[in-house]
Amino acid sequence: MKRSSMDMLNGSIGDKLLWFALPLAATGMLQQLFNAADVAVVGQFVGENAMAAVGSNSSIIALLVNGFVGIGLGANVVISKFTGQKNEEGISRCVHTAILFSLIGGIVITLLGELFASSVLRLMSVPEEVFSMALDYLRVYLLGMPVIFLYNFESAIFRSQGDTKTPLICLVVSGVINVLLNLFFVCVADMAAAGVAAATVISNLVSAVLLLILLCRRTDYIAVRLSKIRIHGDVLKSMVAIGLPAGLQSMVFSLSNMCIQSAVNSLGAGVMAASSAAFNIEILAYYLVNSFGQACTTFVGQNFGAGNLARCRKITRISLIMDIGITTLISLLILFFGKPLLSIFNGNEDIISIGIVRLRFILAAEAVNAVMEIMSGAMRGYGYSLVPAVITFVGVCGIRIGWVYTVFKMSGTFFTLMMVYPVSWIVTAIALTGAYLRFIRRFSPAKINPLKGNQ
Repeated sequence: MKRSSMDMLNGSIGDKLLWFALPLAATGMLQQLFNAADVAVVGQFVGENAMAAVGSNSSIIALLVNGFVGIGLGANVVISKFTGQKNEEGISRCVHTAILFSLIGGIVITLLGELFASSVLRLMSVPEEVFSMALDYLRVYLLGMPVIFLYNFESAIFRSQGDTKTPLICLVVSGVINVLLNLFFVCVADMAAAGVAAATVISNLVSAVLLLILLCRRTDYIAVRLSKIRIHGDVLKSMVAIGLPAGLQSMVFSLSNMCIQSAVNSLGAGVMAASSAAFNIEILAYYLVNSFGQACTTFVGQNFGAGNLARCRKITRISLIMDIGITTLISLLILFFGKPLLSIFNGNEDIISIGIVRLRFILAAEAVNAVMEIMSGAMRGYGYSLVPAVITFVGVCGIRIGWVYTVFKMSGTFFTLMMVYPVSWIVTAIALTGAYLRFIRRFSPAKINPLKGNQ
């Protein structure tokens, strides 16, 4: 292995989980800061309506991206298992399949998104005063889907070997470019929402190209050779079998959030702006939660491939303890600095006070979200992805959509709307924990194929 790779099969676990998860969390946070920079720049230099227009697209973009990012996680699991088995040919075939599949998928999503962009925004009840800018932002952002998907699949390849630092370094470079282009397109070129979307697309192109160059220069078994890029059907089938349920699970969150965003939109541009600002802060804690879930998936995947089941269980326990502890600490810090953080996006006191309501509901229950991520992540590492996806669909999507059309409809307040987050998390966390414990008790190595899982 290269020195950048991590030995997940031997030695200590806690410190390696930490060194894997923290750069991954920082990568997710930096990606989110692309959007936060968009919101902050238009909020400070254009106005409240532009800020609301950008924020109204967050849940739509998340829905489009998360499905393919989930399949990227499937690539991560398959490569991890091949690594545990020391199957270099299998790793190479999976790498080249992932590269081409990400580009094809990105092009398809771009075409479909451009076709239905206006209809989706209408469906989400985006107010007329911000509709035009929201549509401009979405149409430009959609053009970047191929490179956004490519970057995420490339990152999954590096993560499968324990290298979360290289994707982070590339993202830092593109992040600086993003901020500079935001200011140029908005303040100099007067492009408003479309300008910040263009800045994000260009910066994602830079990060994707940088990672591709690094993969092409490698000499080990995750090296990319352009002449070998093709779809290998058997490998793609394994990636999709594991990754598609994970992607659907992520899409469920986004779908339910689109429903909630539609309810937020009905409360006016001021609430939309406040909710958007709070989202761009609270999501930083989520990326920390999610990073330990992905770390658990990768570590379990490699050790399952190597047949070390006792170590798989130990990894899950340590991941859960670390995720809950660190997430709780970070959530408290964000809550403490909530008002000054919100003021970065907009100095209006009414907007800040509404944003604080959202932060309190979300961050107070973030540790429960950590339980969900680790339970799901561990089962995905074994290749057992379908049940977590179904539980999440019912527990998260079902409760949130039902809440919007019953409890929120009766009260019509932002406070009541935000209550749905902790309620849905608690119910789903209990169900996922029960499913994991049942899976472990019934676990039989003879019944589970390490490459296909136990779907």
